Amino acid sequence: MATADSVVSETSATALPGLARALISAGKLGQKSAEEISRKAHNNRSSFLAELTGLGAVSAADLAHTVSTAFGAPLLDLDAVDATRLPKLLDPKMCQAFRVVVLSKRNNRLIVATADPSDQQAAEKIKFATQMGVDWIVAEYDKLTRLVEASSATTTETMESIVGEDFEFSDLNVEEVGETTEDDGASEVEDAPVVKFLQKMLLDAYNMRASDLHFEPYEHTYRVRFRVDGELREIASPPVAIKEKLASRIKVISRMDISEKRVPQDGRMKLKVGADKVIDFRVSTLPTLFGEKIVIRILDPSSARLGIEALGYEPEEKERLLAAVQRPYGMVLVTGPTGSGKTVSLYTCLNLLNKPGVNISTAEDPSEINMPGINQVNVNEKAGLTFAAALKSFLRQDPDVIMVGEIRDLETADIAIKAAQTGHLVLSTLHTNDAPTTLTRMRNMGIAPFNIASSVILITAQRLARRLCTVCKAPADIPYENLIEAGYKAEEIDGTWTPYRPVGCSACNNGYKGRVGIYQVMPISEDMQRIILADGSALEIAKQAESEGVRTLRQSGLHKVRLGVTSLEEVLGCTNV
Repeated sequence: MATADSVVSETSATALPGLARALISAGKLGQKSAEEISRKAHNNRSSFLAELTGLGAVSAADLAHTVSTAFGAPLLDLDAVDATRLPKLLDPKMCQAFRVVVLSKRNNRLIVATADPSDQQAAEKIKFATQMGVDWIVAEYDKLTRLVEASSATTTETMESIVGEDFEFSDLNVEEVGETTEDDGASEVEDAPVVKFLQKMLLDAYNMRASDLHFEPYEHTYRVRFRVDGELREIASPPVAIKEKLASRIKVISRMDISEKRVPQDGRMKLKVGADKVIDFRVSTLPTLFGEKIVIRILDPSSARLGIEALGYEPEEKERLLAAVQRPYGMVLVTGPTGSGKTVSLYTCLNLLNKPGVNISTAEDPSEINMPGINQVNVNEKAGLTFAAALKSFLRQDPDVIMVGEIRDLETADIAIKAAQTGHLVLSTLHTNDAPTTLTRMRNMGIAPFNIASSVILITAQRLARRLCTVCKAPADIPYENLIEAGYKAEEIDGTWTPYRPVGCSACNNGYKGRVGIYQVMPISEDMQRIILADGSALEIAKQAESEGVRTLRQSGLHKVRLGVTSLEEVLGCTNV
């Protein structure tokens, strides 16, 4: 029987980093010494390697040779490397944080010098930041530290003396499409470093399947973040000195007023990626305390042409939605928070209806996806072109299908309902939590129950959940009580299915790759119409929907967990009970 001391020792051993275990196996470090150093590193919030070399327990040269042999990685003497000639392929802050140096690039892989090739976190961070694989080269820790500092200083000097120097970004095949405004300030933003930095950020965002880029100035720092699979992640931290030139460059390409920095502005730009691929970007600037924050939304027209199967609808949900949009008149509403994929869902439906014999008009603020064959109008409230005004005009344009970007007020809702009642199919969005509360929200806007009951034919509520990576997902051991608490019924936990959890590998981002829709598709039945006419509550409508086999958002998400598409944690995070 194992003693308490042996159990503690085994637990400590398994908690040791890979480098410590390799040194113990090689006889270079004792078990107790390794545990003490690991404990000290944890308390000091430093790395095991830093504490080890600081104590002088193992010499840097001996450590490098041992690690090279243990992990089968080549050993390199960094005295032969010139810091000024290293490629600038990784953020200097990341190099300093993980004590790594990028030596070169081969195809889609980086050759990176490190003193600890067992550092999986560093490998994952580098892979995410560069979208390239990592091949480790072992180097002596003291020489590596000196090279990191020298390389970081060189990079900072290059960025801060931003005029006249050039970045060593490679494989850039992004070029501007269309005209740029002739402006007195245009010449000052033609500096090659600024241009190439922006091009690299846009290309990286596109390759990483990001939905948005955030350029954020602060008093002493400047950061660039990407929203990937719904999560914001910091990608780069260029010098604060770059902010004015970068903002001006973006505004020139997006046809904004380069001299106006006091009010928000909106613009668009197109960038050509490769020979025949053009991506649209929607640009928004916002004056903040320390400069203009700029958010760039990537608008990929191909996302609306993926087909309804790619959105994640279950067969019965897809059947209900298709039956509704094929009807000659009525109103179909898509609800959910900002960033839940409502626009893509609407345009997927419009793409199905977009035929030579159908007249389709849309009013949006602004139009996000360009689609040939559809008459798209950008709302301009300053000029008097509101959603209501656009809708009134549409009704004089002999439409078959009308899409309103968002129902924000009673006037827009009233005109949209009248259009649905007079022989037009109307598609629109509302910001509500689920399908049943959409009907009470319309009632609270001042719309008569009769008009709601006679016009709305289907409501879809949706969320986006991150999709588990099919390469590395692993079975999750979730207690029975937790599954019940999440919303599963006892008979559903029958052992015929397995929940999965994210792991993380070279093919994904922390165990997830892409996103999948979670939907509540609720057709308005005659029984629901009676509840609406009687001014019933959202709870009554929800109860009726459940009796008709409509899943709630939580139930729809739990079904995706059963199918192994996403994790339980992800569903719990994006749906309410």
